Amino acid sequence: MAVEKILGGVSRFQKDVYPQHRDLFERLALGQRPEALFITCADSRIDPCLLTQTKPGELFICRVIGNIVPPYPGAIGGVSATVEYAAAVLRVPEIIICGHTDCGVIKVALHPEAVRKYASIAAWLRYVPAGGREPQPSPESLLALTERNVVEQMRNLRTHPAIATRLKEGNLTLHGWIYHIGSGEVTAYEEASRKFVALE
Repeated sequence: MAVEKILGGVSRFQKDVYPQHRDLFERLALGQRPEALFITCADSRIDPCLLTQTKPGELFICRVIGNIVPPYPGAIGGVSATVEYAAAVLRVPEIIICGHTDCGVIKVALHPEAVRKYASIAAWLRYVPAGGREPQPSPESLLALTERNVVEQMRNLRTHPAIATRLKEGNLTLHGWIYHIGSGEVTAYEEASRKFVALE
């Protein structure tokens, strides 16, 4: 994609979109009160606001390959700081970790030797649950590992002090989702059944 296309989009936003929503943007200029922290993959096929049909100011978004949240204090950095800011400063009432089908990180986690020469990617993969060693993993096994990864990241999220405090106070809810790109379906993790079911 040429940068000219992106610049053209900015121009259309300023001329056509902004004027229609001027009041909203003027309110947002004074501060934010997002309703949820949405942690998802950096994959270009996912647009959190399009998926959830939310407006600017409604989601606090953290995007990182594999929708990974390292356990505290294992890798204090951008993800940890975003989680802490959302929970302790913005005090969002909901946190959603959203994985997706056909995730490149999940695929490469099954064959980590393919990225061993990339130090940052190889290090990041240690936070993905171990999968099988199928030469050609089936869609079913990839989905199963994608689901396990979301559950693992929810577990890691609970190790962060700001999250643990809010959960103890009873004013924070965690959700685990899988976005199925081809069908548009979203499945959600049920603690009771330990399964992902269609989102109501």
